[in-house]
Amino acid sequence: MSRGEISPDILSGSTAVVLDVFLATTTLLTILENGARQVFPVSSLEEAESIGEKLDASRMLRGGEQDARRIEGYDLGPLPEEYPPEVVANKDVILVTTNGTRAISDASCADRVLICCLRNAPAVARYLKGCETDYICLVCAGSLGRFSTEDFLGAATILSHMDLEGWRLNDAAWLARDFAERHRGETLEVLKQGRAGRWFVEHARTGTLEFVGDVGASDLVPEVKDGVLRRVEESAYRPTTNVPGAN
Repeated sequence: MSRGEISPDILSGSTAVVLDVFLATTTLLTILENGARQVFPVSSLEEAESIGEKLDASRMLRGGEQDARRIEGYDLGPLPEEYPPEVVANKDVILVTTNGTRAISDASCADRVLICCLRNAPAVARYLKGCETDYICLVCAGSLGRFSTEDFLGAATILSHMDLEGWRLNDAAWLARDFAERHRGETLEVLKQGRAGRWFVEHARTGTLEFVGDVGASDLVPEVKDGVLRRVEESAYRPTTNVPGAN
């Protein structure tokens, strides 16, 4: 339900799926989808500095936020629209945020770490259906240790696209499944009711909100391995299409 619950005891042996819908996991997905060469989600400014020293400065971009403020001296902020293909293609991008990238780092004790947002939640659900794991942890980054509606909605959306027959749900997952049923088809309305969503509405950033809330817009499933964001092979989760006449 929030980053504060993450611990090695809980995540050991699991496939962890980290959600920070506003905005880290949405932005990371966008960066990778738009052609970045390497993407580094990092937990602190110090780690960003350490990684940046090892990269070619001419093809490196640093972005993110701290305490909801753009980082002085960085190239970009936390918004996904700041990372179009013409900006990030073939670049090495370092992203640091207050909640999401820290949650990714904290979840590194899991056997596998995926990142998810509303845009790729159905694809992540398909991957989880086919992957060989007995234990899945949906990790809501939250906000400064507190519960956030949008991350809970992201977890609920994953569950709504899974066949849960045979899975034993904990209390939070059971509530998330019920939440998904109650609010089916109301993604944008739910986002607008949350604290972060209200900020986007009040500051005339409905375009960002609609981008964030576009469920299923992306078929990309990103995985964090050795501190770098990578694409999971689509053959692991993309439905097979039967071609007429093929054997």
